[in-house]
Amino acid sequence: MKLISSFKIFSVLIVLFISAQSLAGSSDFFDQSLGDYSDELNIARENGKKAVLIMFEMDECPFCDRMAKTILNQPEVIKYFKQHFSIYRIDIEGDVEITDFDGKPTSEKDFAFRQHRVRATPVIAFFDLNGKRIVRYTGATSTVEEFMWLGEFVVTEEYKNMSFIRYKKMKRKTAG
Repeated sequence: MKLISSFKIFSVLIVLFISAQSLAGSSDFFDQSLGDYSDELNIARENGKKAVLIMFEMDECPFCDRMAKTILNQPEVIKYFKQHFSIYRIDIEGDVEITDFDGKPTSEKDFAFRQHRVRATPVIAFFDLNGKRIVRYTGATSTVEEFMWLGEFVVTEEYKNMSFIRYKKMKRKTAG
């Protein structure tokens, strides 16, 4: 009986450890923000980034959670996105005061809802180094490959020539 109890405790600890590891991996994806996005633009410029990526999310969003556990924690995703982007998260229900790209104080939820019309999560938005939104993707990407394509779409500046839907079709044709 004692052996079964120990086994159950051990099993629960393993599951908790694995869950914590997958969540910790997604936190490696995001940069730590001081809440001043006009400063974050300057830092992105200084570091030679192509753009700023903001993932608008909220607690208890199953799609955000799935992306964190299956896509944002992948080493190749972290490496590629960290190389090319400054990456932040915004809680669309958050009352935390931040400074927007124009240097104006606002709350996270007003930045999301009023300035960027975020109504559902996740929304993955890329901003050029002047704070202008250049690409917006609503919803979770279905695979690591699709998320990598989204990053490439911005890095290669294909967003200037076509929609992401068209870009994905082109990538699928050449991939297989």
